[in-house]
Amino acid sequence: MAESTEQNEAKHDGSSSPGMTDQEKEMAASAHEAFVAGKYDESLKHLEALQELNKEDYKIAMNKAVVEFYTSGQTTTGTLKHALMAMKNQVHTTEDVDGLDDVDNSLLYYNQAIVHYHMRQYSEAISIGEKLYQFLEPFEKFAQAVCFLLVDLYLLTFQPEKALHLLAVLDKLAVQGSNKNGKGENNSSNKDGGTQRSEFTATIEAAKSKMHQYKVRAYIQMKSSKACKREIKSVMNTAGNSAPSLFLKSNFEYLRGNYRKAVKLLNSSNIAEHPGPIKTGECVRCMFWNNLGCIHFAMGKHNLGIFYFKKALQENDHTCAQLGDGGNGQSKKFTGIPMCALLANKRYELLYNCGIQLLHIGRPLAAFECLMEAVQVYHSNPRLWLRLAECCISANKGGTEQESKGLPCKKGIVQSIVGQGYHRKIVLASQSAQNTIYSEGQSAAIPVASMEFAAICLRNALLLLPEHQQQDTKTENGSKSSSQSGSTESGSENSDVCSGKGPEADKLLSAAPSSPLRKQEVENLRCSILACSAYVALALGDNLMALNHAEKLLLQSKVSGSLKFLGHLYAAEALISLDRISDAIAHLNPENVSDVSMGVLTSEQDQAGSDKGDEPVESSGKQTPLCYPSSVTSARAMMLFNLGSAYCLRSEYDKARKCLHQAALMVNTKEIPPEAILLGVYLELQNGNTQLALQIIKRNQLLPSAVQRVSPESRKKPVQPIQLPSSFTQVQRK
Repeated sequence: MAESTEQNEAKHDGSSSPGMTDQEKEMAASAHEAFVAGKYDESLKHLEALQELNKEDYKIAMNKAVVEFYTSGQTTTGTLKHALMAMKNQVHTTEDVDGLDDVDNSLLYYNQAIVHYHMRQYSEAISIGEKLYQFLEPFEKFAQAVCFLLVDLYLLTFQPEKALHLLAVLDKLAVQGSNKNGKGENNSSNKDGGTQRSEFTATIEAAKSKMHQYKVRAYIQMKSSKACKREIKSVMNTAGNSAPSLFLKSNFEYLRGNYRKAVKLLNSSNIAEHPGPIKTGECVRCMFWNNLGCIHFAMGKHNLGIFYFKKALQENDHTCAQLGDGGNGQSKKFTGIPMCALLANKRYELLYNCGIQLLHIGRPLAAFECLMEAVQVYHSNPRLWLRLAECCISANKGGTEQESKGLPCKKGIVQSIVGQGYHRKIVLASQSAQNTIYSEGQSAAIPVASMEFAAICLRNALLLLPEHQQQDTKTENGSKSSSQSGSTESGSENSDVCSGKGPEADKLLSAAPSSPLRKQEVENLRCSILACSAYVALALGDNLMALNHAEKLLLQSKVSGSLKFLGHLYAAEALISLDRISDAIAHLNPENVSDVSMGVLTSEQDQAGSDKGDEPVESSGKQTPLCYPSSVTSARAMMLFNLGSAYCLRSEYDKARKCLHQAALMVNTKEIPPEAILLGVYLELQNGNTQLALQIIKRNQLLPSAVQRVSPESRKKPVQPIQLPSSFTQVQRK
């Protein structure tokens, strides 16, 4: 909203009260003229003189506060907020919810809403705006200002349906106003009304382009392509190739998956001509780089994406430095910066984007730093807590990912070779890298990328989700798309509260700076969090909690194939650690695996999308992690490898051998994990086939036991390398 005109209006209208003398009216008119001309000191003198004559009227004090605010260059937002609050309390000493009965007070409330809007306190601004809306006279310039403010707020809080309803009302009023105007009303009593309507219609016509832009933003949030395409044409007709219209069109193409066209449109916008953040409250250069980053994220070009996000961050810091927003201290937050520029700082949204992008590149520690800064502002976003946990998991995962590339390297099996000739011995590597204490001697609550901190993040994420569980569920793979704050032209994007009040509201869960989560997405997210929680609990040796999380995951009504597979593996490992091997064997039945696809049930979007920098459903560059089974067959083989180790723990070696060789036939030699080869070695040694065990190690592949020489006096039993967390259960979702 262009604040100067709004506040200006508020001051002027508040200056003339019904019971004023001619002298007072003249002084009020002089004060208003001086204010409009930008002579704030002169306007203030008139108002002070007026206040001497009429000390009771709070509106004079309000106008005085507004003029003082302008005198300071609109930098004393906090002071203005307190002054308006004091006046509201003076008007309504008894706190009355319907305190707007006196329509004369509407300007005070409107000014309050404007201040809340700029301080990103959107829910408060909406509650005031909705009260104001009930008392509006339809053909007033003020009505249009309130409607546009509400439309902006609805879009910032992701309530496009409400925004479209208001825009439809504005359209209707414009049509009615022009019709009545055309009839030419003779009645002198209607003259004022006619003039008012004609002025209103003129302003609506002038605002047509703005209304079309708002509609496009709403349709983009609703993912309504056809309606959006129609409105885009209207925007291009009314606004031409301006930066806002090209940004909107680019976002539209981006949502349709036409990434190259989206980039082309962004590049064709002349951002140099756009007024700076002091006038518009938006840094267009910052939005430009951010949107390029979003598009490249969606194309799967993550390194390019992070390059553009860094450019956006630099541009944002440069803008903040120009505006005098160098320090991020709370005390200085609303002082010294022009009010309309308060929304220009997109640092935390950009850090969120950077964090998600870095997580995709495989730089979890850098991602952790970015997301830790973002979570200080968006602490009520459950998805952001999950992302932080993923950073911790990724940072502590070790070399399993590397070992899974191609043929399992002997490094994973043979630790060293000692001696020569007849005395040559092979030392096998220990596989029990479990129950590691990751951050010894320090509190788990210290934000470092440790597994203990991951457990805290996941607890936070679960607590932030609504209670009603057991609905549809999905893998966190889908949920790991990038967040985008692609704020672009007409209005900044981030809601600090998604305060819906209609029936739609209870279906949405706020996840700022992303779009709010629909019911299905919440359930998908719940499944991802439970799977991660089970994995982290196993890594920390908390087997009971791991079992609890895995069982909860398997109870979700529409859990995805990939997470169901992981749930069975995690539950089995926890049960084996708890010495409940029979229960574990039930979980390791290969028939439990019927699907390992990593898609999501609905169009899940993990994107903080601004009005115009939103995200597409799934990034085209996603790849299945190398350690994750690529098909149902390889997943069943993995189950059989684990089943073999469970039988081995019960000393049922024949069954274990059968499982192992059945699994080896189902997969490519390259897909056999080192733990399975060690299990094969153990079984042959147990059976007395020392030579075959050596052959398996040398060739680094499972060999069929052609001739089984059972020697009753088995050599020393090797330590059972059966606890198989690393390659089997450490299957990461992404």
